[in-house]
Amino acid sequence: MSTTAEGMNEAQMDEWLNKKLDELLPTKLKDIDEARTPAMSIIATKGTLDWAYPPFILASTAAALGWDASVFFTFYGLLLLKKEIDLEVSPLGNPAMPMKMPFGPQFFQNIEWPMPNLLMAGVPGFEKVATGLMKKTFKNKGVASIDELRELCIEADVKMYACQMTVDVFGFSHDEFIDGVDYVGAASFLPMARQSDVCLFI
Repeated sequence: MSTTAEGMNEAQMDEWLNKKLDELLPTKLKDIDEARTPAMSIIATKGTLDWAYPPFILASTAAALGWDASVFFTFYGLLLLKKEIDLEVSPLGNPAMPMKMPFGPQFFQNIEWPMPNLLMAGVPGFEKVATGLMKKTFKNKGVASIDELRELCIEADVKMYACQMTVDVFGFSHDEFIDGVDYVGAASFLPMARQSDVCLFI
């Protein structure tokens, strides 16, 4: 069979093209996939200190890997975008939360203190104590603060979106939030999430 276009009929041309596509397409698709920038979308819904870490750590890490990272802050997650962050940790309803002391001799720090919900609910100021202990533990372990992680995300061009519906429902003003935030609805964010390689709900 002739391999030149002039010596082929239509059926032979189709067969030749299909064969060439089978040979070249996998390599071309692989090259395109390897050249593509991965993307990650995160939906942040929590506003406590412990739940503030995952979206900022994941987003900043993705950006450091060269990924396109975006975070959609909705409901209580909006608190993470406030200019002044004053977050607390709530052990209530989280019985799996380990409570270890970030001070004292090592054997004392290694003790895991079981904190039943009844005790947490009945002791005034317990959340303040738990928040202080967690902040000190993170500092002792060299973990960046929420403010530092958020600033790292900003420097790494992580895209931050605030849910406009939640802003309206809670009566927030745009002036309360940091600069560089885009205000969108779910209908705007979902197409972005659909195109992402990784989409996380936190």
